[in-house]
Amino acid sequence: MESWSFLTNHARAMLCIARDPGVRLRDIAAGLGITERSAHAIVTDLTTAGYVVKHKDGRRNRYQIQEHLPLPEPASQGPAIGDVLAVLVGENDAEGSEHRGAARVAQEVSSEPSQGPADDRL
Repeated sequence: MESWSFLTNHARAMLCIARDPGVRLRDIAAGLGITERSAHAIVTDLTTAGYVVKHKDGRRNRYQIQEHLPLPEPASQGPAIGDVLAVLVGENDAEGSEHRGAARVAQEVSSEPSQGPADDRL
């Protein structure tokens, strides 16, 4: 049986960054089961696309996710990337965050028409 993952490595890397903005590339690579070179390429993709901003902090990098940006899906008017990350990371609205909450995001995602094959994953 072929192995597959619900989330792409790009989405999984963004989750690592959301959980720890100071995460090292080697930790992203280890968490995803990929090489550091692949992790670097993914983070570069995310920064080039504008979803992640990299800040130098001494010899380390810190990352900031641009939560207001929409999902990179064609014709998607669904939730912003921060809303989806909040659901996946498990944040809640109790502290007045700008996230809409899991129930509303789930409703928005489920109300969108099916995108077809598995290649349209997050």
